[in-house]
Amino acid sequence: MNQNLFSLIGKVAVVTGGGGVLGGNISKSLVKAGVKVAVLDIRQEQLDNRIDELQNLSGEAAGFIANVLDKENLEQVNREILEKWGRIDILVNTAGGNIPGATLDPDQTFFDMKMEDFQKVTDLNLNGSVLPSMVFGKSMADQKKGSIINISSMATYSAITRVPGYSVAKTGINIFTQWLASEMALKFGEGVRVNAIAPGFFIGDQNRKVLLNEDGSLTERSEKVIARTPMRRFGNIDELNGAIQFLCSDAASFITGVILPIDGGFSSFSGV
Repeated sequence: MNQNLFSLIGKVAVVTGGGGVLGGNISKSLVKAGVKVAVLDIRQEQLDNRIDELQNLSGEAAGFIANVLDKENLEQVNREILEKWGRIDILVNTAGGNIPGATLDPDQTFFDMKMEDFQKVTDLNLNGSVLPSMVFGKSMADQKKGSIINISSMATYSAITRVPGYSVAKTGINIFTQWLASEMALKFGEGVRVNAIAPGFFIGDQNRKVLLNEDGSLTERSEKVIARTPMRRFGNIDELNGAIQFLCSDAASFITGVILPIDGGFSSFSGV
């Protein structure tokens, strides 16, 4: 097997939301793979901490304050990255996630949902991937090569209670991924590919209180998740990295428009 097919050494990646847990973990894995990483985040402190962490790995990384919902801001960052490294090969759209106001409490119904919170979560997760793809994807189209990775969710496979806005936004990510994959290949050639990963259930800061009790035991919601997961466990966030690196490598040169579940079998299992 030609191991060079899987190599990302020397490539330049943009990771939105890189100051967060998911974006930070992906950024670290890319740096370790020899990628030059531009970390984007709207929060200065988290961004500074992330860059210190990446540089301590002896990797090449740079931080940029960026708002994924501000096209002009993103275009300025795009210019700065091109001035620094000359090209952009990878875009990972990790900016997103749910927000407290957009998650219904167990005793709430759809009719209690506030539309402003629904709008916020759909803007962040859907438009927050569309705009970076428009800006950084243009640089890839100009160079006729690149890979865009979006973040989907298990909430797109079947209805998951309490998260209507997040579910709608991530379902939009799926069709956007497929549409943009087709657009890029048809109009800019086979070198620009667009795919998504759909993480299963991972315990993180955003969902810890929903999935774990204060004593560390599983909540009722967690027990339902594990019952629907054939591997009978939650995922480890590191288990996302191999799939992302594969999809960004030349080993995946004929793969575009795919939404890849990384879920321990959750999306495949009927529960019976």
